[in-house]
Amino acid sequence: MISTQVFYEGNVQGVGFRYSVKQVAKGFDVIGWVRNLADGRVELQASGDASELAAFLDAVRNSHLRAHIKNETEAPLAAPPASRGFEIRHE
Repeated sequence: MISTQVFYEGNVQGVGFRYSVKQVAKGFDVIGWVRNLADGRVELQASGDASELAAFLDAVRNSHLRAHIKNETEAPLAAPPASRGFEIRHE
């Protein structure tokens, strides 16, 4: 299992971005969460098998959401996100 953190920038809030990411996640064996940030970005943290996680992130990139994403920054996480399944966080 590997874990990653991704920040999405662009028109990513108020367009159903988090809900859509959660829907995409249903097709993959990943756990994690997605949330809006106060600075207008969206943060995603996810864990899974390396190939499954890569396929999930590619599916997000290649979904209808790509029209809203101007920039994406990904970094590895040392520990998996604390989550049951894949959820939307509202903090």
